[in-house]
Amino acid sequence: MNPWLLSIPLAYLLGSIPFGYLLVKIFRKQDIRATGSGNIGATNVARSGAKGLGIATLLLDLSKAFLAVKIAQHLAPGNYDLAVAAAIAAILGHVFPLWLGFRGGKGVASGLGVFLALTPISALSIFGVFLVIFLLTRYVSLASIIAAATFPLFGFYFVPHRTPIVIAGFLFIPMLIIVKHHQNIRRLLSGTENRFGARKATA
Repeated sequence: MNPWLLSIPLAYLLGSIPFGYLLVKIFRKQDIRATGSGNIGATNVARSGAKGLGIATLLLDLSKAFLAVKIAQHLAPGNYDLAVAAAIAAILGHVFPLWLGFRGGKGVASGLGVFLALTPISALSIFGVFLVIFLLTRYVSLASIIAAATFPLFGFYFVPHRTPIVIAGFLFIPMLIIVKHHQNIRRLLSGTENRFGARKATA
């Protein structure tokens, strides 16, 4: 079977698994979409009072995206274009999941997962950027936005492949993550964004 025909749909379906929603539903009998910001990602899960579930959501969202890319790399070794296309599909699955009416998360953890699979050194670099900004400001959203924005710089520096698919993927994924933070950007500009640890969850 053509690896493209197998890898891309599989990557999207893996990305679509809404771990934050499922974990909160199973262990707390709640709909995370009705809590805090309504987002299914790790930050909102943690802020709902379930820090352990928040960590689990982070790791699972990262792992599903990482796995999606690794499957593509296994099916077509050396085909970096396919790996990047699978990364895009996995992120689209997370942000627009089939199982939740195409209303999903913001793609931060899943973005880190695909970057770890595509270019580990770039992923570790942007994670370092995230940590520095978060520790300085306590804003998860700001740290996520800045880290995402720096990925093309690291990605293009460390990855020698510069095909149209690679360029498009390295620009599209961070852009999508940033766009999904549009409400956070408005709150940051207005000074109403909550720092991590605040009672009111709006991230």
